[in-house]
Amino acid sequence: MTVALLILAVVVVVTVIKTSGWNSAKVVPAASGLIVHEWGTFTSIAGKDGVALEWRPLNGASDLPKFVYTIQNHDEGLRHGPKADLTAAVRMETPVLYFYSAGETDVSVKVDFPKGKITEWYPQARSVNTSIDWGRLKVMPGAAFNFPIAYSDNSRYYAARETDAAPVQVCGTNEKSVQQEKFLFYRGVGTFDLPLSVKLERQSVVLKNTSKDRTGQIILFENRRGKIGYQLIDDFPGEATYQRPTLDKTIDSLLQNLKRTLIASGLYEKEAAAMIKTWRDSWFEEGVRVFYILPRQTTDAVLPITIEPRPAELVRVLVGRAEVITPEMEKSVRAQVKLLSDPSPQVREAAAQAIREHGRFSEPILKSIFEHEGDEVIRKRIRQLIEPSTVVGAE
Repeated sequence: MTVALLILAVVVVVTVIKTSGWNSAKVVPAASGLIVHEWGTFTSIAGKDGVALEWRPLNGASDLPKFVYTIQNHDEGLRHGPKADLTAAVRMETPVLYFYSAGETDVSVKVDFPKGKITEWYPQARSVNTSIDWGRLKVMPGAAFNFPIAYSDNSRYYAARETDAAPVQVCGTNEKSVQQEKFLFYRGVGTFDLPLSVKLERQSVVLKNTSKDRTGQIILFENRRGKIGYQLIDDFPGEATYQRPTLDKTIDSLLQNLKRTLIASGLYEKEAAAMIKTWRDSWFEEGVRVFYILPRQTTDAVLPITIEPRPAELVRVLVGRAEVITPEMEKSVRAQVKLLSDPSPQVREAAAQAIREHGRFSEPILKSIFEHEGDEVIRKRIRQLIEPSTVVGAE
């Protein structure tokens, strides 16, 4: 009888393992207990010494739906309210928290950002500043979707919903309505020590690990006039110099490698796909940049998180993006700045538009030019351009 019971127990255990979804493909498990997964990205700009610059986005348009809460409350010139006036080394973008549970579960969630400030979020939170506290919310697997949609917005925000995560619902309090979403979303700006130093030296990129924690896979990427090149760095020795990549690759091959990296870091397949879909148009635009997975210890130090009850599994995958200002960028923008003094209005407007095409990176490029510019007319123009109340191209 004892042997028979033992055999029965083994069969039950094997059945649970096979149906729970715990396998190398990272399928969403059907196991009991709370599981929380987070992905996000943050952008920094590498200075000439390898240290991240403090910067503000000069004229990048908002990419969020209108229902998302934000500290900005008005447009002013080329800038978009208070967030754009916050100078910081890091712009933290779209961290989203997904929840999985076997049944409806009440949880409380708080994320601290001691060296930064939360600037956008959804659903509504109880308190927002250098932390965000959603208080108690319900994880509701199988619930009918009742998500907000702004049909007039062509926003990357919605791609993050394409997962098997359970809807979460924030209960209405203090005259606030009940709100539901597929995840908890937040953004912020801050200045903190990054684990990777990135420096351009002629046609080479110098990388150095500045943290005691090991940096995972690194991707050195370049898009030059639509031609793509990248290098996958799997066994980063801690400090090394790499040539700018040969422009003979495709985006599709890069996406396959990136997806494998995200899944290996702990994300489910649909989560990895949603992250890539969210950021594909921004990550691979014109320019040179370095992508890397933030060490988990660094993530927990920069963004301490408190979830009650404590989840059975908590995965946090933050992708760092270090933008590199190249000599080609500086040369091009400097030429356009010079044309802003042209007597022809058409020439001035075309020059202003060319500067705008650099989007939120316009200011750091202009500042980099300013540092070594000897032409006082161009220096004066740059000072005018980076003033908060100045519109590019205005006389």
